[in-house]
Amino acid sequence: MALDLSGRTALVTGSTQGIGRAIATSLAIAGARVGVNGRSNRSVARAMEAIRRDVPDADLVAVAADVTTDDGVAKALGVLPAVDVLINNLGIFGAQPALEIDDAEWRRYFEVNVLTAIRLTRSYLPGMISAGWGRIQYIASDSAVVIPTEMIHYGVSKTALLGVSRGFAKEARGTGVTVNSIIAGPTHTGGVEDFVYQLVDKDLEWEDAQRQFMRDHRPQSLLERLIEPEEIANMVTYLASPLASATTGAAVRVDGGYVDAILP
Repeated sequence: MALDLSGRTALVTGSTQGIGRAIATSLAIAGARVGVNGRSNRSVARAMEAIRRDVPDADLVAVAADVTTDDGVAKALGVLPAVDVLINNLGIFGAQPALEIDDAEWRRYFEVNVLTAIRLTRSYLPGMISAGWGRIQYIASDSAVVIPTEMIHYGVSKTALLGVSRGFAKEARGTGVTVNSIIAGPTHTGGVEDFVYQLVDKDLEWEDAQRQFMRDHRPQSLLERLIEPEEIANMVTYLASPLASATTGAAVRVDGGYVDAILP
């Protein structure tokens, strides 16, 4: 299968590192013009340099904007007034005892993980509908359906994204625009390494720490390992391509498989 996105423009939020940067790289390999987004010019420039090491001829656009704010969204729209592919990847996570999560922290997670994606969807979806083609994706999480006790607020925000995705897919019905979410399993990024060490012995070597984390905190995984960011990016790129034209309103699993779990 040829995943050809030549002539298409994509915006990947939170794409200076981790899953977001892997997605931006994969879309660039497929031929898309890719907006690389982060909060600072420095972080965006560093990410673009890294992507070009893998894809020397990548067509990249710097989108240095804090898209969790109205001003940041306006700035992003100033750089990319229209896109063909919108990947709502930006998100925050962290462990915290359930009864210690106060209202301000709940609001912060919804603002960043949910409302940011909604604002960008409202901004770009009308143009996609007018053009008769578009792809919107939300990077959700297995935590949306198997709520982790150590980060309920994160899990609930990702559950909300599944509803947001399904709702906007219905809004775009029959227009040539598809809207989907990705249920991503625990993924190997720098931030996740820090998170793992919050929950296991900090003196363990990484491979041992990873195995203990999966055994103790994600025992339902069939892979029994963390997923690599490129494995998430592969699915995102497929869903962004013309080959996925009949997939919409879906919650697509890239979670490593689950034992006795009921998932969409």
